Amino acid sequence: MNNSEWNGMIGCLTRKEADIGGTALFFTMDRVDVIEYVAMVTPTKSKLVFRAPKLSYVTNVFTLPFDRQVWISTVGLVILLGVFIYYILKWEFYKRKESPSPVMKVDQFEVALISFGAVCQQSANVIPTSVPGRITTIILFISLMFLYTSYSANIVALLQSTSTSIQTLEDLLKSRLKIGVFDTIYNRHFFPRANDPIRRAIYEQKVAPPGQKPNFLPLDEGVRKIREGLFAFHMETGVGYKVVGEIFQEHEKCGLQEISYFVFTDPHIAIQKNSSYRKLLKIGFRKIWESGIQPREVNLIYTKKPMCTSRSSSFINVGMVDCYSAAVVLVVGLISSLLIWIVEIIIHNR
Repeated sequence: MNNSEWNGMIGCLTRKEADIGGTALFFTMDRVDVIEYVAMVTPTKSKLVFRAPKLSYVTNVFTLPFDRQVWISTVGLVILLGVFIYYILKWEFYKRKESPSPVMKVDQFEVALISFGAVCQQSANVIPTSVPGRITTIILFISLMFLYTSYSANIVALLQSTSTSIQTLEDLLKSRLKIGVFDTIYNRHFFPRANDPIRRAIYEQKVAPPGQKPNFLPLDEGVRKIREGLFAFHMETGVGYKVVGEIFQEHEKCGLQEISYFVFTDPHIAIQKNSSYRKLLKIGFRKIWESGIQPREVNLIYTKKPMCTSRSSSFINVGMVDCYSAAVVLVVGLISSLLIWIVEIIIHNR
């Protein structure tokens, strides 16, 4: 609309230069007064499509294999058996005072190392020699061996898993995913005019951040960014999934998720206001739909969401982001051991 006058196809209808609009239109309040909608001919499903991010991108997978009760029980088991081993070693020491040996030495720190070593599936240089002590030690190592095996198997599965935490527009706004929009006239019209706080924030923070070029992209480029990951692309799913089927590998189709952005009525064919063809066209389009011709053509033209057929055969590479928590523990351990070594040298040289 320019200077309160309609241009383009709607202008031709209002000036009575055309009887029927050749392109289906979305419903808007300002159009209702000047044209008339008669029939829906092309069901349009525009959605934000993205590959579900890896689980390790949204949470620490190293705490997920066990729930809280199992973690508490495991810590309690290690502490309880550690206390038993300590008192057994102490009893062995007093029982055989006449022949002390490193095996019989009682030291809380050494017992703590035995327990921690068992957690990490490592041996110890001090082991009880009595029957009760050996039974307790065997119980400790066997129990933690089963827990360690279960934990390791769950970690492998979790590192290959994707997250389902992004289900709403608010989740998408708070996520690390970038957002692009299919470069069409109606997207450029509707996105900047969104009044909802969440949609407005998505446009201002992720689609068109201040000082940056708005992220309106061609369809092929947007779909390729979806494939790369951590990117959501708002597109017409009918034509977008056709490109997805051509570009994506089979296992990459398994993690596709959708979130509706706009809630629109499907576009309708428009005619002149108070046109004498109104009833005739409505009946004609209804017959085309009821006869199955229109649904058939729609199914031939628009591609449905690809089916996941090879989820079990897919393999996801593990990167540094996935192992971030483990890397932090390793670095902290190395730094701590270095500092303790320096302190020991200083104390020894005094």
